[in-house]
Amino acid sequence: MRLYISDDAAALACGAGRVAARAEALGVELFRTSSWGLHWLEPLVEIESGGARIGYGRVAPGEVAALLDGALEHKRIGDVASHPFIARQTRLTFARAGRTRPLSLDDYAATGGWIGLKRARAIGAGAIVEEVKTSGLRGRGGAGFPAGIKWETARRAPVPRKYIVCNADEGDSGTFADRTLMEGDPFCLIEGMAIAGLAVGADKGFVYIRSEYPHAIAKMEAAVRLSAALVAPFAIEVRVGAGAYVCGEETSLLNSLEGRRGEVRAKPPLPAIEGLFGCPTVVNNVLTLAAVPWILANGGQAYADFGAGKSRGTMPIQLAGNIRHAGLFETAFGLTLGELVHDIGGGTASGRPVKAVQVGGPLGAYFPPSLFDTVFDYEAFAARDGLVGHAGIVVFDDSVDMAAQARFAFQFCAAESCGKCTPCRLGAVRGYETMERMIAGEDPAANLALVEELCETMTFGSLCALGGLTPYPVMSAIRHFPEDFAR
Repeated sequence: MRLYISDDAAALACGAGRVAARAEALGVELFRTSSWGLHWLEPLVEIESGGARIGYGRVAPGEVAALLDGALEHKRIGDVASHPFIARQTRLTFARAGRTRPLSLDDYAATGGWIGLKRARAIGAGAIVEEVKTSGLRGRGGAGFPAGIKWETARRAPVPRKYIVCNADEGDSGTFADRTLMEGDPFCLIEGMAIAGLAVGADKGFVYIRSEYPHAIAKMEAAVRLSAALVAPFAIEVRVGAGAYVCGEETSLLNSLEGRRGEVRAKPPLPAIEGLFGCPTVVNNVLTLAAVPWILANGGQAYADFGAGKSRGTMPIQLAGNIRHAGLFETAFGLTLGELVHDIGGGTASGRPVKAVQVGGPLGAYFPPSLFDTVFDYEAFAARDGLVGHAGIVVFDDSVDMAAQARFAFQFCAAESCGKCTPCRLGAVRGYETMERMIAGEDPAANLALVEELCETMTFGSLCALGGLTPYPVMSAIRHFPEDFAR
């Protein structure tokens, strides 16, 4: 008999480490695997017997002996791969999730690893870029800029020294897909970066990870050492950031990598032309680069066959907040927001009605149930003044105060602003102060008008998305939940 237990940070936070220690104390053969993404069922334990792996959810350390004795059938969920939450997904980027040991080169190779890199080496830089263009892959961390165009710009730059930078500074509320990938399938990210290096002519890459991710940092450092010979002459270095939210913006991240203050650079020049140390640099986030091995292994058109409109391929969506089935759900673009919240997520964990959903992190707009028919893709969200961003969905029930949420948006921006531009540096502080007065009932109509004017200034005057997008949560809260502002 063999047990499989994830060593993902979310699983550990739910007690998976203590469950694993108890299993080892009982002399059971134990494999620590990547996470399936079924966070509401952690600690999730699988028993292999007779070639089948049967899962049991929410297993406590004191229940391990009963599990081994077959006395925990009330927690049995059966074959995890057949669970409705998993079976309904289209897993391309997270195809190995829950199935493999994160730092096993044998497991990675046995499940299709390195096939994309092998093909990339065979077809050459120009053809690699064309495959990525054909795939329709867009940046999975922010504005959704086409990856192939960014790569082509860097490839054509007549400069010998170029870099690949992986933005793993995952700081949006309700997001954890980057961390899950780095902790569970780090070789996939490494392979994607090596392919990007071939495409643009870079022999050096950096993975910039926030310090709050110690497990991801350790996994990536170990994976880089283990795979160094396989991706050579491309070399990767892991760098740890101090946790500034603004360093998720690519130019601020590059400043931090160079050892300078993490503040936004004016653009142009674009990083693909003049980036790290003044050299052409491709900056993509974890999910973007991790999608590349599948694209090269299976072809750009095969990836483009998934999705809707101009949003091609799949998106790992993170369900969080007040939701019954919290976890990671990878699917092709095209489901509606309502399907994701109710059919997949199961509604609120509290059992109360859903009042609002924020998509795209702390800078994302709040959507009421009346907009749950919105298709989950870049254009559909933009048409309703929202953004997909890193695809984090945070659910709130009807007990939430949306005026307080709007105030928090300003408070967050004020705390995280790099201070370089006035609309963000001062606007967020003044916005917070104005919201405080409004919530206290001081001349709400005049203060509301002032907030709206301030938001317009921040939108059009800020240097980067931190100040420019803070009005999204504020104005969407005002527009869709006016009753919460009637003080």
